[in-house]
Amino acid sequence: MARPSAQRSLAIWMNGELVGRWIVRPGKPDEFVYASEWLTAEAARPLSLSMPLRPTPHQGIKVAAYFDNLLPDNRRVRERLQQRFGARSSASFDLLAEIGRDCVGAIQILPIDAPRPNVRAIDSEPIGESQIEALLKGLLTTPIGRADQGDDFRISLAGAQEKTALLDLGSGWRKPHGATPSTHILKLPIGSGGGGIDLTTSVENEWLCAELLKLYGMAVAECRMDRFGAQKALVVKRFDRRLAADGSWILRLPQEDCCQVFGVPSDHKYESDGGPGIATIMDMLLGSSRPEQDRYDFLKAQMLFWMLCATDGHAKNFSVQIEAGGRYRLAPLYDVLSVFPVLGNGSGQLSPNKARMAMAVQGKNRHYLWQSIQPRHSIQPRHWEDTARRCGMAAAYPALRDELIEKTAAVIDRVSNLVPRDFPGAVFEPILAGLQRSRDQLAASVAQS
Repeated sequence: MARPSAQRSLAIWMNGELVGRWIVRPGKPDEFVYASEWLTAEAARPLSLSMPLRPTPHQGIKVAAYFDNLLPDNRRVRERLQQRFGARSSASFDLLAEIGRDCVGAIQILPIDAPRPNVRAIDSEPIGESQIEALLKGLLTTPIGRADQGDDFRISLAGAQEKTALLDLGSGWRKPHGATPSTHILKLPIGSGGGGIDLTTSVENEWLCAELLKLYGMAVAECRMDRFGAQKALVVKRFDRRLAADGSWILRLPQEDCCQVFGVPSDHKYESDGGPGIATIMDMLLGSSRPEQDRYDFLKAQMLFWMLCATDGHAKNFSVQIEAGGRYRLAPLYDVLSVFPVLGNGSGQLSPNKARMAMAVQGKNRHYLWQSIQPRHSIQPRHWEDTARRCGMAAAYPALRDELIEKTAAVIDRVSNLVPRDFPGAVFEPILAGLQRSRDQLAASVAQS
């Protein structure tokens, strides 16, 4: 049997500047070391808040977790990526060696001896509707939408949903090449989710949740529903991309999710599995460049997720944008999906008593259940006040609670005028009805206090 090499390395680049090296050795912890030129660069910032700028290497689980979280969560998708690209294994290092040229955030992962990527140009070709339709239809067999073996554009998108990414600067869809990044993510309907739950209307559901959150004043990734031939998709504008002032190239903007922030592997993204919870993230946001706003918005997002029965607000679905010098701020929301349309006890439904929030709300005990046969076991409005107090937000909580109560009627009215005529009532009606019930439950708690 061939003996594995003693050491393998990949170069990490950010907008054409070398950031550092990722090093793996058999039987040893992963290592990341910053390039000396990056430590003194004007644009210098940490790759991750878990790996501060320093000349000595970072080692261990925080390094492995950072890179692991750049890849899809789903193991079957990773195995298909391995097969499609001929990677040595489905391990993070081997996959990112093949598909790390366009990752979430600002980094590009390239061979250690690769030349400096030419990022200050836009290299792309037009792609038509029928080609996009074929690309989307082929996602189950061609992970991440790589259409042909000769294509040099290889992307890595985290998450569990089938998706691909393309470029659109306002003049139509294009397929980027080389170091040119994508600007939009195209997400397919989820279909049958975990436990056989019917999520075939996830595109409409996610769009509606995004519109509702925007109407409540939240920063949310811009998205729209679209159709390419017979294939529907949710088109999400990437907030980790920005056209340069002169229009000649596209900047990649540094960001990381909260699993990466805390050095947690993707399979620990839920708090109950060992991931960060509300209090942990609220403490981290004390160091934000706008702590009061970010902490208010994060708690508001958690309350809105409860009002929407959006149960997947785990650590990978919250991110921070990393600014020069290591400052950071909370990123816009993304990937929000309500389970109101699938609550029930029939085929393809989720029992209301099994709907669990991704992060616990704190009373005397930790509460995850959205609803329970025994109400004391489920999340109640009073638990939000307890959680706010534990996070140092007691003074701000009454205004936040009242804001959500007072805005809901107008939000429901306005979103009702936004939905297309052919929007599925099976999505629209239960989400708005559930939102109204949550609002009424919150208001009743005020009247009783």
